Amino acid sequence: MAKKIRYGDKVIVIAGKDKGKLGIVKKILKKNRAIVENINIITKHQKPIPNVNQVGGLIKKESPINISNLAIFNSTTNKPDYVKFKLTNGKKIRIFKSDNSIIDNG
Repeated sequence: MAKKIRYGDKVIVIAGKDKGKLGIVKKILKKNRAIVENINIITKHQKPIPNVNQVGGLIKKESPINISNLAIFNSTTNKPDYVKFKLTNGKKIRIFKSDNSIIDNG
């Protein structure tokens, strides 16, 4: 089954502590999770590793967020939108459901 949200898509958070924030998908993980730029930031306590010259301390990083809490962002309407698929010339393309415009990424 084709994925509705892919790497590089501009998404908006529709549920959770970062509701309403925009970001770009950096990575898609298994089990319907994604890492989004500047979304779901956690503080990790990290020990220094002298062999690798890695410093320790408090490190802020993005943690995975469930894809069900994300919606693809339609820049023409400036709102979250649904995705539908359409076959054209034997290829499956993604289309915004509200205005039937093609999603540029991919």
